[in-house]
Amino acid sequence: MVQANRANGIPKECEGKLWEHPDPQSTKMYEFMQYLNAKHGLALKTYDEMHAWSIGNVPMLWEDVWKVTRVKASTPYEQVVDSNAPMFPPPVFFKGAKLNFAENLLFPADIDESQPAIIEATEIGRETMSWVELRKRVKDCQNGMQALGLKVGDRVAGYVANHANALITSLAAISLGAIWTAVSPDTGVHAVLERLEQIEPTILFVDNASFYNGKSHPTISKVLDIAAALPSLRGLIVFHTIADVFTDIRSIKLPSGQTYDYSTFVRSHSGLGSENLHFEQLPPDHPIYILYSSGTTGAPKCIVHGAIGTLIQHKKEHTIHCDIKPGSRLFYFTTCTWMMWHWLVSGLASGATLVLYDGSPFRYRKVSSQGQINDSVADDMAMPRLIEELSITHFGTSAKYLSVLEQKLVQPLKSGLLLKSLTAIYSTGSPLAPSTFRYVYRAFPPTINLGSITGGTDIISLFGAPCSLAPVYAGEIQKLGLGMAVQAYDFDGRDVTETGQEGDLVCVKPFPCQPVKFWGPTGMAKYKSSYFEKFPGVWHHGDFVRFNPKTGGLVMLGRSDGILKPAGVRFGSAEIYNVLLKEFPENFSDALCIGRRREHDTDETVVLFVKMAEGRKLEQKLVEDVKKVIRKELSARHVPGIIDECPEIPVTSNGKKYVSSCSF
Repeated sequence: MVQANRANGIPKECEGKLWEHPDPQSTKMYEFMQYLNAKHGLALKTYDEMHAWSIGNVPMLWEDVWKVTRVKASTPYEQVVDSNAPMFPPPVFFKGAKLNFAENLLFPADIDESQPAIIEATEIGRETMSWVELRKRVKDCQNGMQALGLKVGDRVAGYVANHANALITSLAAISLGAIWTAVSPDTGVHAVLERLEQIEPTILFVDNASFYNGKSHPTISKVLDIAAALPSLRGLIVFHTIADVFTDIRSIKLPSGQTYDYSTFVRSHSGLGSENLHFEQLPPDHPIYILYSSGTTGAPKCIVHGAIGTLIQHKKEHTIHCDIKPGSRLFYFTTCTWMMWHWLVSGLASGATLVLYDGSPFRYRKVSSQGQINDSVADDMAMPRLIEELSITHFGTSAKYLSVLEQKLVQPLKSGLLLKSLTAIYSTGSPLAPSTFRYVYRAFPPTINLGSITGGTDIISLFGAPCSLAPVYAGEIQKLGLGMAVQAYDFDGRDVTETGQEGDLVCVKPFPCQPVKFWGPTGMAKYKSSYFEKFPGVWHHGDFVRFNPKTGGLVMLGRSDGILKPAGVRFGSAEIYNVLLKEFPENFSDALCIGRRREHDTDETVVLFVKMAEGRKLEQKLVEDVKKVIRKELSARHVPGIIDECPEIPVTSNGKKYVSSCSF
């Protein structure tokens, strides 16, 4: 029971070891540790020792990562980073270097040209693309962009799903020094314009429709309104992503500029320029991506990420932490809006084959009696079947997806799948419950590394990462990433990392993937207020965490803006969710826990909203049972004062729950 071990804040159910690497000396992480030992005269033997060295020697660490992961640059750097630089304004890493992010992805140092660069998968179809074909298609798109007068620093936007054309256009834009941004085509017009009106894109690529859960969903009616509201556009290009959805591009009018279908856009400019790809050589912190905050406190903030920070952090995570290499097949279930898409795309820089999936994770293609495939059927085993079919090695998804599999009692191994290719499952987006950790090791091969990871849009990467030199414990993120000086602070700014107490996740030393800036004239002021006001000079991330002093792992407790504090006792909403998932999986399909404190209230009330599972009702006995179990498993302070039913749980575009206190 959790309560029995609350003195150090570590639940007993987080103490079970579930996995260790069978041959740690075969891993890239071990190889990197030996490299550091040889180069710097060290005697590092454990990951914890290596991490401590990495945050105590920030310039040396990142110089070594640059060399080991073989970053491609046309001009060498003069300085890795000023070791005395504050975290804000963000310091420049690898000052003096000239490079291109897209070049590093299209021409990685290590590559197996016999392997495909891309495998596209939908609910119905599969297509593969070689490295040669990928480069050619990026070049064709480059030609079209140059014909439209695209310049360094211009913004290119996509209203697109996760498919090869989205990847190609992003790489073409970045290769020319433009900045890529994307919004998923299931997003409404208002939300799209809240983002794109701020950054004034020059070119917009759109899908004519998307396909999800067995149905086509046309987008052009929304595109008409989006295009009309963006006077900055010089060109709008339509992908006929869903061929059987009729699209009349003549109906799309721009205030100025021209509309093309993609094949015409590419064909009409195919003879322009050199036959070779052009890669604009730019400073290391040149912007490449704009991502967006959730917009819970106003218009979404436009977060700008730079080339070297994104590249070297992703190469470190992929190559060293995840053992991704030529021959690996990397999958992440994501939209182009979520930062995990950008993390996925960077897998090319490590020579991996990317599996780009667009569709429902619960539908699989249907083969007719004649052997034809033109439909899909509902199938809880769709993603495990895809892993088997495409020999995926690294499978990434959300904690919510894995918890749904757990609730549905999906058992891939018992159903006859072998999943021999699978070496890792990655989970993020929200805390992964301890019971779900155990479920994964029952349902999937016990040899896999289950990497619960944490980071975010703000850093386009990870604070807590997989680690081949450390065990997996139920409910815990294995380790902090190399070079990430993360701690837990209490509300007075005291470091409580070693105590096991709950606190705010902070980072106390500079790291290369800090945003370059926020877009707009007040961007830097928003940047400072977002991360550096609560604890001056220290990055405040907005997550509520605790560290296990025994294992060194992290336990994620939800967003710190959703911290619950009844009677002054602080705890995260994830603690409640974990109990519900463990004890009541058949009753609830989702939940949202918030704090309520009205003007006349003397204390905060914990309010639990529950979305009932199909066919279930929230009866008084169930309410009392929930309260009784929470009191037993957590404490009396955790018990909700109100438990009520709601039809849906509000989430952000990335699938994260909106969590904040209220005063109703």
